[in-house]
Amino acid sequence: MIEIKVQNIVASATFAEKLDLDMIAQSLEEAEYEPEQFPGLVYRLSDPKTATLLFRSGKANCTGAKNVEDVRKTVDIISDKLKKLGVEVYNNPKIIVQNIVATAELGGELNLNEVAQGLGLENVEYEPEQFPGLVYRIKEPKVAMLLFSSGKIVCAGARSTEDVSKAVEKLLEELISLGLLH
Repeated sequence: MIEIKVQNIVASATFAEKLDLDMIAQSLEEAEYEPEQFPGLVYRLSDPKTATLLFRSGKANCTGAKNVEDVRKTVDIISDKLKKLGVEVYNNPKIIVQNIVATAELGGELNLNEVAQGLGLENVEYEPEQFPGLVYRIKEPKVAMLLFSSGKIVCAGARSTEDVSKAVEKLLEELISLGLLH
């Protein structure tokens, strides 16, 4: 079994109907808010190591988590801090995973020209002059796999760790059945 490492989870949540970002930025010293540059307030945590963008709409995007539990912890910490500021926040905001990026090593080298032909050019983007990796789009689960000649792969676009595992298994089976993993 290949070891898969989650590198980043991007998730969204809604904390409230609306947020007063000016007040939050003045009250929380860790907050970074420059509305002339970007309409969201950036709030970074060191444990778990995440960054969350808060918007006036009450919506937020959390990045940097390595697992869904860390996303939940981040949302809970921010909810508590907002409540302490007197902000009315929803109880237990629903978290929606938008994207999981994970890496793995196939344990062998790949000839990307052969892989591009073997996997079918309609599902592959490979322009070695532009980028050293091959992009393989899998329809089910809907993810993009980046393959490198070293045998390292990156899976992006998954919505669950189960989808990452399924996609890696599917890719591995295809490469082995086509005799493309050396």
